[in-house]
Amino acid sequence: MKNLDPNHIHTYDEHGHMTCCSEEEKIYKIADVSLKNSVKKDSCCATDNHEDEHVHDHGHNHSEASTSSFKMFLPAIVSLFLLLIAIALDNYIPQTWFTGWIRILVYAAAYLPVGFPVLKEALQSILKGEIFSEFLLMSIATVGAFGIGEYPEGVAVMLFYSVGEVFQGMAVKRAKANIKSLLDQRPDEVTILQNNEAKTIKAASANIGDIIQLKAGEKLGLDGELLSENASFNTAALTGESKPDTKTKGEIVLAGMINLNTVAQVKVTTDYKDSKLSKILEMVQNATAQKAPTELFIRKFAKIYTPIVVLLAILITGLPFFFLEDYEFSQWLYRALVFLVISCPCALVISIPLGYFGGIGAASKNGILFKGSNFLDLIANIQNVVMDKTGTMTEGVFKVQEVVFKPEFNKMEIMEMVNALESKSTHPVATAIHDFVGKVDSNIELNNVEEIAGHGLKAEVNGKELLVGNFKLIDKFGISYDTDPNTIVYTLIAIAYDKKFAGYLTIADVIKEDAQSAVNKLKDLGVNTSMLSGDKSSVVKFVADKLGIINSFGDLLSEDKVNKIKELKGLNQTVAFVGDGVNDAPVVALSDVGIAMGGLGSDATIETADVVIQDDMPSRIPMAINIGKQTKRIVWQNITMAFLVKGAVLALGAGGLATMWEAVFADVGVALLAILNAVRIQNMKF
Repeated sequence: MKNLDPNHIHTYDEHGHMTCCSEEEKIYKIADVSLKNSVKKDSCCATDNHEDEHVHDHGHNHSEASTSSFKMFLPAIVSLFLLLIAIALDNYIPQTWFTGWIRILVYAAAYLPVGFPVLKEALQSILKGEIFSEFLLMSIATVGAFGIGEYPEGVAVMLFYSVGEVFQGMAVKRAKANIKSLLDQRPDEVTILQNNEAKTIKAASANIGDIIQLKAGEKLGLDGELLSENASFNTAALTGESKPDTKTKGEIVLAGMINLNTVAQVKVTTDYKDSKLSKILEMVQNATAQKAPTELFIRKFAKIYTPIVVLLAILITGLPFFFLEDYEFSQWLYRALVFLVISCPCALVISIPLGYFGGIGAASKNGILFKGSNFLDLIANIQNVVMDKTGTMTEGVFKVQEVVFKPEFNKMEIMEMVNALESKSTHPVATAIHDFVGKVDSNIELNNVEEIAGHGLKAEVNGKELLVGNFKLIDKFGISYDTDPNTIVYTLIAIAYDKKFAGYLTIADVIKEDAQSAVNKLKDLGVNTSMLSGDKSSVVKFVADKLGIINSFGDLLSEDKVNKIKELKGLNQTVAFVGDGVNDAPVVALSDVGIAMGGLGSDATIETADVVIQDDMPSRIPMAINIGKQTKRIVWQNITMAFLVKGAVLALGAGGLATMWEAVFADVGVALLAILNAVRIQNMKF
């Protein structure tokens, strides 16, 4: 169960005893909250922060987890064992000694393992000014049951309450584990150079000033300065541009960039804890700080509801004295205690935040990071999803699309020459051609190789001139051609050989494999789609048409994208924008729900976004909407169930027809069902 503040989820120490610190405080404690809607969080006690510092430690194996779970249940197991012995002696084992103080002591021994932590919490809550806490209700109900001789009921209520606490802690822990497993993708180790020798160390141990040796294909773990003369990096999501970026000596390279070709050396300029992936982890650790409107309502409701419940219990106990001739104090006190247990709002208070927490956990398990439960609510009602093109719906990497040659030229022979010439360049276009053709033919001899800035490459092969570049290069050398470059949407690479136009290659960004299914699923959900991009309009329209997106706009600057989003919001539509580059940050902030492609997304965009798609897959967009819808459905299922069951048993309890056992079900039983229903979302297929 939960304190009446939905932020407060109990934890257990190594002996299985409840502690005063909230689970959120232990899991999500950080110094500053820098999200869009910062929330000041209370701290009820000092916590050990080792777990946060070592989230990358994979030392907790299955057996340790099992041992931890056993310790959490140990107080309840001891209590249940003693309770069963006491009930057996009361009802099934003939004897004469189990009476008086001996009987009371055995039931008290069964009560203390689960009851003492709650009594302690009740006292601490009172000392902090939180008089009407759930702990006080449970303490009054169970101690009162002992006072009127209903020992089995008193122990049973506290026992089931304790079991509910443990199950809730396990549910939260499971959701937290899903988030950790998703985010713990930071490079474990980096290779640094010490005295010109390569040494592999933990990435977190790297210091500012260390020299990292980054091999081709490796992801940079820390921000730094490039020491090599040049290196090409996959920075598609960091920059919002299709083309990989070739950095030169002295330029800054960021954590998350992937080295594409030769071995590079980088001097560390930023601590590991300040890297991009570390910042993402920090943001998700604060996810539950932002509450959904339903959660905020229940918090206010509980603060009013609980004092009223206590007052009604007092009236149930004392008011009949003035109206009944055969008034019996113990009978009406018992009814009041039953009423208190039934009225305990734990099922309501935990079902909502735990439902949202389950939604956040389910999303993280599928590569989607929600920064707060309020965004689960918002995304469930999205009417229009607006997408960026490059890096969002496309790979952001150049690949050869078409090869068109004149009949009189040998296609394979010319392509081998082009590949040999482009091997002299580190330009991403050259990489695309090399990937397409394959290994360079060492028999091809290139002479007088020359790079013509802004145009392309020139060389002599077999004594004949070879030109590879844009059509401006062909024009420069006065070579005629019958192709109209303006009619082709892709990037064009023109080729001329022996003073004649040989043909051209088209090179373009590749549409992501699941982009089409993402658009189709959004349509199935009744969500409209649009595409905005800074790329040229013909390319944007081509991609949009191919995906079935009706509304598309190209040649847009950041401010143009902002204006387009304002137009949509002006139509009273709930809008989500999906982007990845720095230039997308303003429009991500403006939209009702900002979604960032976070695999290599820019820090600014990820920081601003409300939802981060960690693996950059467009299919996660409709999945995120679906998770929001399912979470909302489960939350309202729990609310409805809690009200209906409690209402029915309250009516029976007021009439004296419900015992403490029915009260236990109405309170703890419903709470456990709510927990199981909330956890269910983490196993759903989306």
